[in-house]
Amino acid sequence: MLILAGQGNPGAKYAKNRHNTGFLLLDRVHAAHGFGPWRAKFDSEISEGVIDTANGRLKVLLLKPLTYYNESGRALSKACAFYKVGPEAVTLMYDEIDLAPGRVRVKRGGGAAGNNGVRSATAHLGPEFRRIRVGVGHPGDKSLVMPYVLSDFPKADLEWFLPLGDAICKALPYLLADDDERFQTEVMRLAPAPKLDPKQAGRPEAE
Repeated sequence: MLILAGQGNPGAKYAKNRHNTGFLLLDRVHAAHGFGPWRAKFDSEISEGVIDTANGRLKVLLLKPLTYYNESGRALSKACAFYKVGPEAVTLMYDEIDLAPGRVRVKRGGGAAGNNGVRSATAHLGPEFRRIRVGVGHPGDKSLVMPYVLSDFPKADLEWFLPLGDAICKALPYLLADDDERFQTEVMRLAPAPKLDPKQAGRPEAE
């Protein structure tokens, strides 16, 4: 079983927040690939499905922790223990303020870079899970970060976020077949990021 998890906070209050990028993208995958109904397990909402890849048809578990963003590692560890898999089977998608809006970066291992959800996952699983960081931009001032990520995506941002979700769904078979570079390249080909500076959210990059 491969586990594709997203970072986010449960409840309608947070549903469309930038901090719920991971949850929002899982919803797109769920619809695009015909996964089963969501149900409660592992302190999470989960859904099971099968995706065709170059390595054959692979079983995938979509997982949205209900433990709140900063404690997501607890839910992930329960799923890993149940399926008897290690961190190499886990992919975690989340918002990244230090990437310009629409940029995507994929890697395995590394530090938390100030992300408490990633820190929690590392504490429970070890660092060797795959991370998909999705740029949402930076408000420009450290004191504004929390209200920024806990606010909804504005309508203008949906112009890049919705195509990005489509691109991730289409390129997902490459990721699940462990071709991370091809996945990242394909996502950026299908949904080129707008030229925005990560430190100036919503403002075009200087040419």
